[in-house]
Amino acid sequence: MLIKIVVIFAFLLILLSLASALFNIVKHKDQANSQKTLNALTFRIGLSIALFIFIFIAVANGWIEPHGLGAKIQSSNATQTTLPAPNSN
Repeated sequence: MLIKIVVIFAFLLILLSLASALFNIVKHKDQANSQKTLNALTFRIGLSIALFIFIFIAVANGWIEPHGLGAKIQSSNATQTTLPAPNSN
């Protein structure tokens, strides 16, 4: 449950940073506030990369389990029986 809270919180921070950049672009069009836009977008990109790495580590350690199309395909490939190799007699 803690992992889900961390992921949701990170998504909310990403959206907040994106909204902040949009606000700075729309309301303030001068050079001084373009730095604020740059900082907000840089923070968003860094947080997105950190979230991706966190989710990757969580799946690798078994803290969360994927459950979607990819997981169904992978489990169906694992359960299929393989044909025996032909004899070369």
